[in-house]
Amino acid sequence: MERTQLLEKLASETFDVLVIGGGATGAGVALEAASRGLKTALVERYDFAEGTSSRSTKLIHGGVRYLEIAVKTFDRVQLNLVRDALHERSIMLRNAPHLSRPLWLLTPLYKFWEAPYYYTGLKLYDLLAGNARLQPAQYISAKGTLERFPSVNPKGLKGAVAYQDGQFDDARFNVELALTAAQQGAVVLNNLEVTGLLKRNGRLSGAAVKDRLSGKEIEVSAQVIVNTTGPFSDNIRRMDDPEAPPLLKASSGIHIVLDKKYSPPNTGLLIPKTEDGRVVFVLPWLGGTLVGTTDDPAPIVDHPRVTEEEIAYVLRQVRPYLGDIPRGAVRASWSGLRPLVSRPDADTAKLARDHLIQQSASGLLTLTGGKWTTYRKMALDLVNYAVKKFGLTAGESRTEQIPLLGGQGFSADGAKELEQQGFSLDEAERLHHAYGARAAAVAQIAAEGYGNRLAVEWPILEAEVVYAVRHEMACTPLDVLARRTRLAFLDTLAALGALPRVAELMGRELGWNSERIALEAEKAKVQILSAI
Repeated sequence: MERTQLLEKLASETFDVLVIGGGATGAGVALEAASRGLKTALVERYDFAEGTSSRSTKLIHGGVRYLEIAVKTFDRVQLNLVRDALHERSIMLRNAPHLSRPLWLLTPLYKFWEAPYYYTGLKLYDLLAGNARLQPAQYISAKGTLERFPSVNPKGLKGAVAYQDGQFDDARFNVELALTAAQQGAVVLNNLEVTGLLKRNGRLSGAAVKDRLSGKEIEVSAQVIVNTTGPFSDNIRRMDDPEAPPLLKASSGIHIVLDKKYSPPNTGLLIPKTEDGRVVFVLPWLGGTLVGTTDDPAPIVDHPRVTEEEIAYVLRQVRPYLGDIPRGAVRASWSGLRPLVSRPDADTAKLARDHLIQQSASGLLTLTGGKWTTYRKMALDLVNYAVKKFGLTAGESRTEQIPLLGGQGFSADGAKELEQQGFSLDEAERLHHAYGARAAAVAQIAAEGYGNRLAVEWPILEAEVVYAVRHEMACTPLDVLARRTRLAFLDTLAALGALPRVAELMGRELGWNSERIALEAEKAKVQILSAI
C-alpha cells in the first residue's frame, strides 16, 4: 500500500491500539497487537530504529554483567531479567535465522584464580537458559585460545572461558519487525511525528500527527495509546500531563568499528574488567570488528555524538588484550542512549534493564526500560495489560511462532543458490543473511541493471537501495546507508563515497528533481560526519 493510502487509512479509521515510536519496543508491540487481531497503528517520527535500536552491541543475550550483579547482591529482579532474556534469545534466533546467529565469546584469563570464577558464572548462565541454552560454556587452554582468537595478547595468558550468546543486525531486525507487523494488518508509517494528544472527557482518544515529508497534518483516533519512545518517553508523557515527573534516566553507550583483521569471523572477546569496572566486547560484525561499549550518564538528545575522549577510552580498554590500535584504524563510531527506569542516586551502570508499564490518569500507557533482547516479552506484557484494563477483544499471543519476513520460507542453502546465479561469495552471503527468503527479490532487481557495488570494499549492491525504497519504507539516503545496508555504521568514508549514487537511485524511484537529490545527499552527509 502506498504512503498516501496509509495516511488516508490512519486519518479515516479508529484503531484499538496506536503505538507511538518505531524502535524495537514499539515495533514489537505493533506485531504483538496486530497478530492477536487488534486493529493497530504505529507512527515513528524519524525512521524505524533511527535511535537506540540501531545502536546496540548487536548481541542477543541474557546479560552476563546483570547475572554477576544479581549473584553478588541477591537481586531477584536482575536474575529474572537474565532468565527472561535467555528465553527470548532462543525465540529471536529461531524467528530471524537470516539476521541472527549463535556466536562464541572468549573471556581471556591471565590469573589462574579467574578460571573457576568465570567458568562457574558462565555455567550458571547456561543453567538459567534451561532448554533454550546454546553450546555449553567450556574452559580452553592458552594454546586453544590463541588458535581461536590469534590477535589476543599471549603474554601471561592462562587460557579462556568460552561461551555462546546470540548476535544480530539490530536495525534490519527492527525494520523487519515493523514490516511483519504490517503483514499482520497493522498500519505502520515512519516520518510521522506526534504533535499532540487528543482527549475526550479527560480520556485519551487519539493523537495529532504531522507527516514530516509532506507537512500534512492528520488526527488518528484510537482506544489505547501506547508510548514506546525509549529515552524520549517523558516527552510524550508531558504532552499528556505537563506536570508528569521524570520516569527515566539515560546512559550513553558508544561503539567503534575497526577492520575485520582485529577479530576472527566467528568468535568474539568479552573483556571482563575495564579501568572503571565495566565490560567491553570485541566482536566480528558484518565484515568489520565492533568494539564497545561505555555506560555514562547522558542528556537525552536526538542523534547523540561520540567524543574523542570516548573513542580513546574504548581503545584504552582493549590495549592490554589486543595491543595498541591507532585512532586512524577506527572506521566508524556511534553513540546510543539507553532508557533506564530512574531510581534516585543510582549510578546508570547499576540500574537494572527491567521494563515498566505505567498508566496515566487519562489512559496513556508508557512502556519503557528493558533491553533489545526482551522486546517481545515487553510487548506481550503491554498488550496483555491493555486487553485487561481496556476491555479489548484479542486472541492468544502468537509471536513466539511468527518468523520475521525474511525468516518465512528461509533456506539455509540460500547463499549457495545466489552464488550459482553469478554473485560473488561475499555478495551471496550478504544477501542471504540480510534478506533471508526475500533475497531472491533483491537478486531480481540486481539482474535488471543494479548489480554494481555501492563501495568496492563492501558487498552491498545498488539493488538494495531500490529494494529498500520499494519494499522497506526507506525515505532518505541515510535510511538506506545507516539502517537498511548498515554501511554508515561500518565505514564512514565508504558511506560518504556511496552517498551520491544512493541519492541518485532514490531520486529515480521517488521522483526527486536534481535539487532535491542534492539536498537529500547534503543532509545525509551532515549526519554521517557527525557520527550518524
